[in-house]
Amino acid sequence: MPACTITVNANGALRVSGDFELVDSEGAAYGLGGRTSIALCRCGGSKRKPFCDGAHNTCGFRHSGAAVDLPPQPA
Repeated sequence: MPACTITVNANGALRVSGDFELVDSEGAAYGLGGRTSIALCRCGGSKRKPFCDGAHNTCGFRHSGAAVDLPPQPA
């Protein structure tokens, strides 16, 4: 089992769980209050970005969340 798992929820948030750290673009850590699982916004409508506040339920965001394979990385 990986130390951190990111789950892409259908029509919803990214669920991050396990042993992880969330940092901003300057490298400063977010205070997560001891949480081992958080939800990150994908729809852009959250008032608590980068955290999910459930806005995807009212803004019309739709994405199946189904896994796909990326093409090989260019050399």
